Amino acid sequence: MAFLYNIFISLLIFGMKVFALINGKTKKGVEGRKQSLDKVKSAFAKTDKVIWMHAASLGEYEQGLPVLEKLKENFPQHKVLVTFFSPSGYENVVKKKHIADVICYLPFDKKNTVKEFVSQFNTELFFTVKYDYWYNLLAELKNKGTKIYVISALFYERQSFFTSYGKWFVKQLQKDVDWFFHQTQFSLALAKSVGLMKSSVTGDTRFDRVKQLRERNNHVDFIADFIGENKAVVFGSSWQAEEKIAEIVSRKNNTVKLIMAPHDLKRVEHLKSIFPDALSYSQIQDAQISTNNVQLLIIDSIGLLSKLYSYADAAVVGGGFHDAGLHNILEAATFGVPVVFGNHYKKNPEADDLIAANGGKSFPDEYTAAEFVLFLMNEDNQEELTEMSQNAGKFVDGKPDSTQMILQKILS
Repeated sequence: MAFLYNIFISLLIFGMKVFALINGKTKKGVEGRKQSLDKVKSAFAKTDKVIWMHAASLGEYEQGLPVLEKLKENFPQHKVLVTFFSPSGYENVVKKKHIADVICYLPFDKKNTVKEFVSQFNTELFFTVKYDYWYNLLAELKNKGTKIYVISALFYERQSFFTSYGKWFVKQLQKDVDWFFHQTQFSLALAKSVGLMKSSVTGDTRFDRVKQLRERNNHVDFIADFIGENKAVVFGSSWQAEEKIAEIVSRKNNTVKLIMAPHDLKRVEHLKSIFPDALSYSQIQDAQISTNNVQLLIIDSIGLLSKLYSYADAAVVGGGFHDAGLHNILEAATFGVPVVFGNHYKKNPEADDLIAANGGKSFPDEYTAAEFVLFLMNEDNQEELTEMSQNAGKFVDGKPDSTQMILQKILS
């Protein structure tokens, strides 16, 4: 089966290189991987002790960051490496202030490529976040004596591990991974059902991360003036469905203020065509234009969304009306903001929990979601809005300190 896996990796690489000819995002990933080896060679000596976190994309990075920060506190002399599979994760993080000595793309999982990469430094501790597993990488790290962990692990029934052809990979995980820190009891039970016994439930580290957001300065210039005395809805990581919700809400309630942060900044110009009276954030930054008569503000800057939620009375979070995957609803909930989203979230157990706590609601389509947002924004329904707001905040507050539980195990 390892032979077939390596054939699959070769096909994956070939496919990505072909797709890169027509897709800019894939091209960034393919081209970026050519620089990964040089980056670690220039930053690390072969004797350097390194803590390495791997995250598939931005969401997993945010999930693993609280653990990485605590590990760095405990091992201040160790260097830090962060790798990504996805360009969206890499592009967002590499431009920001971070604690890593190197941020790069994870090399393709070919045996010789991985071996050369891993040999450039001494990885004392490696952890991957949620469910990004690479056979040759884990095998080579274990061969070097590295301690390997999975943070906020989330197993689900349709994974290959629970098929006849996935059993060989499970056997490798049994040997390679020192401990799985699971988000849920269900994930733990699935893992143990295939013999991954070195496991425990520690919860979701994203709750630790979003609790930290409340402690920082969340001020964003011009936003308070834009909202004024009105209620505000923030559309976070919006796609077409969330744009439709904003259209309906703006048409039926001309007093509520709408703030839209699109998932892809390439949609900013399209949004201006849909909402001709809208302004972009850069416009009011550059010219300090009055926003008194503006209902919709388009956020065309990266890195503001989690702060913007602190201004919201309600939030609509994108990704849940199709199979792209629901974006982070906890960044809104931590500020005591009710969250509205689509019902495609099978890999997001926190969504079911937030709904059960009556701090959020999911809907099968944009129209029913829009009607609920309008319901919450109606002054006659202030009591329901207040209740949901309080429930959302309590939901986040009630979660355990997952990072501390993980650190206790790793350092024991």
